[in-house]
Amino acid sequence: MAYEMILTALADPTRRAIFEDLRGGGRTVAALAEGRSVSRPAVSQHLKVLDLAGLVEVRQEGRSRIYSLRRGGLAPLRTWIDRMWDDALTAYAEEVARQTEDMANAKPGDQVD
Repeated sequence: MAYEMILTALADPTRRAIFEDLRGGGRTVAALAEGRSVSRPAVSQHLKVLDLAGLVEVRQEGRSRIYSLRRGGLAPLRTWIDRMWDDALTAYAEEVARQTEDMANAKPGDQVD
């Protein structure tokens, strides 16, 4: 499932930070490694994981590879979260309806859960 790959990719704090940095626009590996406690090869490996999860894309500009966020990359995760939220709201609505019906059917003096 695509959302699982996204969750796994973003579970790592360094990858999450790289992902967040790319919100500001495309960057090279060197630019992403600048100021980090990880090497450029390590940043490249993190970018590979983000790419496999569908979160980033890369384009060649001269001799540089520019990484940027993939438009719609988070869509599978958002769909999964929306589905989970819909299930929770449906369960809540069903419980409210059940309790409302119990209260409407209760006789004076009955204890309603």
